[in-house]
Amino acid sequence: MNRLKNKFALITGGTAGIGFETAKQFLQEGATLAITGRSSKGLHLAKKKFGNDVFLIKSNAGVIEDQKALAKQLVDIFPKLDILYINAGDVTHKPLEKWDENSFDQVMNTNLKGPFFLIQSLLPLLSESASIILCGSVSAQIGLPQSSVYAASKAGLISLARTLSGELKGRGIRVNTLSPGPTHTDAFKKFGLDQEQEEALVEEVKNIIPLKRMGSTLEIAKAAVFMASDESTYMLGSELLIDGGVGNV
Repeated sequence: MNRLKNKFALITGGTAGIGFETAKQFLQEGATLAITGRSSKGLHLAKKKFGNDVFLIKSNAGVIEDQKALAKQLVDIFPKLDILYINAGDVTHKPLEKWDENSFDQVMNTNLKGPFFLIQSLLPLLSESASIILCGSVSAQIGLPQSSVYAASKAGLISLARTLSGELKGRGIRVNTLSPGPTHTDAFKKFGLDQEQEEALVEEVKNIIPLKRMGSTLEIAKAAVFMASDESTYMLGSELLIDGGVGNV
């Protein structure tokens, strides 16, 4: 406990799934926390859970102007930013022939372009020992069908962690990637499947995981706490795979 005491943290996409569980764990570890969400409904539910313990900010990770506005809002409430967990993402998967330019841009804007400009906008606020955690995906390491654009966007983030670490290390800022494998979240409901199809997809996914089960949001959140804390200060430009062995076995 208290591994994040006296640290100021921001989690994007913190109103559901991995981001929501990570917010709970950051709070338990003593962080002063702000989270973003793009929907009023999600923010309302987060408000009911967290009350006044968390600063809630409406922001769309794929809109560049929102990233600049988010940075300006944080300057008004935080004296510095010690932890930035860029978790918001678009998980759209579909066959190659089904993609069009607009849907391609939406994924790239949310998963790569938005995060880049958020980091740029937050530079003046980042402390001299800040930890930036980018949410990657094991999909960037494997050839999963229908993940082409999603996996490419996550591969870009993994590269960004390395290049920005090289650029920002003189300021003491560390940039690393946390790459989950298949994890139990509501993301599966976004594919527009009925219950039977969804259950069949979950079983199909489990079959590609060496541990034969999906990960929990808590398992990913605990890894995020490690990366946010001073326990990971020797970690720079790296990728931490929490994936049940998908990327390595």
